[in-house]
Amino acid sequence: MLLVQKYGGTSVGNPERIRRVAKRVAAAQDAGHQVVVVVSAMGDTTDDLINLVHEITDNPSEREMDVLLSTGEQVSMALLAMALKELSKPALSLTGAQAGIQTDNSHSKAKILEINPERLQAELANGNIVVVAGFQGMDSLSDITTLGRGGSDTTAVALAAALKADVCEIYTDVDGVYTTDPRIVPEARKLNKISYDEMLEMASLGAGVLHPRSVELGLKYGIPIHVRSSFNDNPGTIVKESKANMEKSLAVTGVAYDSNVAKIGLYDVFDRPGIAYKLFKALSEAKVNVDMIVQSAMRNEINNISFTCSRGDLKKALEVVEQLMPELGSDGVTADDNVAKISIVGAGMVSNPGVAAQMFSALSEEGINLQMISTSEIKISCIIQDSETHKAVKALHRAFNLAVGTK
Repeated sequence: MLLVQKYGGTSVGNPERIRRVAKRVAAAQDAGHQVVVVVSAMGDTTDDLINLVHEITDNPSEREMDVLLSTGEQVSMALLAMALKELSKPALSLTGAQAGIQTDNSHSKAKILEINPERLQAELANGNIVVVAGFQGMDSLSDITTLGRGGSDTTAVALAAALKADVCEIYTDVDGVYTTDPRIVPEARKLNKISYDEMLEMASLGAGVLHPRSVELGLKYGIPIHVRSSFNDNPGTIVKESKANMEKSLAVTGVAYDSNVAKIGLYDVFDRPGIAYKLFKALSEAKVNVDMIVQSAMRNEINNISFTCSRGDLKKALEVVEQLMPELGSDGVTADDNVAKISIVGAGMVSNPGVAAQMFSALSEEGINLQMISTSEIKISCIIQDSETHKAVKALHRAFNLAVGTK
């Protein structure tokens, strides 16, 4: 059996934890498995490096940032390989480039174009445990690139796909995927399994256990992902294609929230073809990622448009909007970064009518006002006041009885 294991920054946060990871990896090889390990930077290393940059410059080159930030994972991989050797295990470490990870040249947010697995396959055939630096690759100029947020998760699943691994194990500081954040709802339940589609929605909507890009890769290549704790041997949550009868699925699998949200509203916009295109094309060119969009019903040939983006993009988005206002016919704009997105996710929504009404009822009973609403086949999201987020999470978890269930 070929395993790809990924250990996050908390799991390799100090020498003692690295030795503990080494023992777990060694045990997997002793059980007869071939093992490739992907590691993140130790603890707060990446943040420390970023702070160091800001002592030098307020406008760092993205290329040089990639060169610098990639060193964090290289420290982890070398130390883990050394720890494995101390256990008399054949091991070697490889950077992303050495592991054959080829990316585009978008520094700080590169996408993987392809992986040449020949070096990895040769090392595994020789009986080695291969430790790979997560979060990084190499572009066509042989420059180091980094994959952006969640990059080590993405590295692990991509390597699992390239090697046709049997499973990709993501080791973190939690036991698996829960029905919601257990820090808010202590009775939140760990899920034994969850579908790719549900996990992708949960990850995109704020659940921080897995990055959406890694789930997309798992779905595309059919790689089962096992989310586990690196601090115990408990079984975690399996993310894979669901073959269950949809009509027997729970209507709601989990509740997610995201506080990194800002809302912008434009009033009295012309109701004519091309207006929305002009607005969102300009936002796209400014590299503002827009999430929810709501356009009101036309009245007197004008309407209102509201949308959300990340709080970090709010200033840039407002600059774009204010510059376009005369062309759009808008005579007013509002912005609010004291909002949050609260969502319910579940494949069973397709065959369970009344889920939206139940959600809105639960929030109404808590006096929570809904500012925007968006839906898909397996999720419903609402924009609410940020200060009411925890109350909303608790209310929805209780309303859909998620503390008990079969998943």
